[in-house]
Amino acid sequence: MCKFKKYIGEADINHVNLNIKDMTLKIIFSSFKSYLYFMRIPFLFTPFFVWTFLMAASIFGQNTAQTNNSDNIKSIQLKPLKINFYAPIVKLGESIELSFDDLDADEKNYTYTIIHCDYDWHTSRVVPTEYLNGLASDDIRNYYNAFNTYQPYTHYQLNIPNERTSIKLSGNYILQIKDDLDALIFTRRFIVYEPKVTVGVSVHKSPIIEKFDTHQNVQFTVNTGMFKINNPREEIKIKVYQNNDWHTEIKNLVPQFYSGTQLIYRYADKTLFEGGNEYLFFDTKNIRVATNNVQKINLETLYNTYLYVDEDRSDKPYTYYPDVNGNFIIRTIRTQTAITEADYSWVYFRLALPFESDKQVFVYGNFNDGHLLEQNRMHFNKDTNLYTSKLLLKQGFYNYKYVVKTPNSIELNSISGNFYQTENNYTVLVYFSAFGSRYDRIIGYGKANSKNLQN
Repeated sequence: MCKFKKYIGEADINHVNLNIKDMTLKIIFSSFKSYLYFMRIPFLFTPFFVWTFLMAASIFGQNTAQTNNSDNIKSIQLKPLKINFYAPIVKLGESIELSFDDLDADEKNYTYTIIHCDYDWHTSRVVPTEYLNGLASDDIRNYYNAFNTYQPYTHYQLNIPNERTSIKLSGNYILQIKDDLDALIFTRRFIVYEPKVTVGVSVHKSPIIEKFDTHQNVQFTVNTGMFKINNPREEIKIKVYQNNDWHTEIKNLVPQFYSGTQLIYRYADKTLFEGGNEYLFFDTKNIRVATNNVQKINLETLYNTYLYVDEDRSDKPYTYYPDVNGNFIIRTIRTQTAITEADYSWVYFRLALPFESDKQVFVYGNFNDGHLLEQNRMHFNKDTNLYTSKLLLKQGFYNYKYVVKTPNSIELNSISGNFYQTENNYTVLVYFSAFGSRYDRIIGYGKANSKNLQN
């Protein structure tokens, strides 16, 4: 035992915290340590070996749903550096940027970890050295304190790739952010593709008569060209999203037809999406003056922004107005450096429904990544007969809508209504896993907009 302590420190080996939730892995690793000890291979217990083994073991096979565990973390964005691109989807080798604010404003030390995932967002079977050049986990070194704001905060930025990390493989990825105590703060998904095949996408009116006025149908063709695929039904997998919202995912589609190098998907029912409605919006770039959809503003400790009362739109005619499909843009008219000079305000949401529902109603948008949390849940006020909620949001242009949570699902459009005329973005991702492969590649990326709606 003394020889073993020489390599891992003076702590009692029986009390070493492996930080692995799966008890089966603990038992396996314990047996592995005993075997190596009796085989007299103590060099394997250097800190580097133990850290590498534990990191790979602790994340393998985990479900990696997006999370946000800290109330002090706001304005999380993960998007390409291209202007007017909001989806966290980049071509292999291109840059993606993470930014967020910490309202504690104490310059905490945050670290990031990049995890490769399979088609279903479980951790894949490839290890970090296979999918990354450089470090899988490192500190976030770029941060700046807010200037001339009522709400103090520290703004953090991370670009991938950077001088210490770059990605080698396409696929689904999770970005984990932890504090200096190794507590998980939040996670975000992003997608890296390699353009090996082309994807042609079109949006049509529903071919099903009962849904003609309320739904949109996505059709697409995958042209494999010179890329070799032996068994498309087994090796190719598809995912389709509306407005880059993970909740709208349609998957497990197989080609309906084959024509030379083309895989054709022209389903009448399996690729139907609810049309939804245009997102509601407000703009606080001028935080001192009421603008579109802002009824009034006052200043106490922080600014308070009161929106006009919203209504149930499910039984009202469709009206077009431009939106950014659920996204948000940080901006202010006072300065060009909005990342550190934009202030925060309490934004008050009010919703009038024709009756008090026993269902749970939430404010929904990319500003909270579509999470249905207590902080964005609305509560019925019997004095005003309105559903109300308030959120602390940074200055900018915001899209939002109201959704309903039921015991078994999320009703994204029961309050907004569904209309075939609604402008929506659609994304098609093509996954490829050859026989015997240990991970899912993303070899194709296509997109379309319902402005060009076809019959």
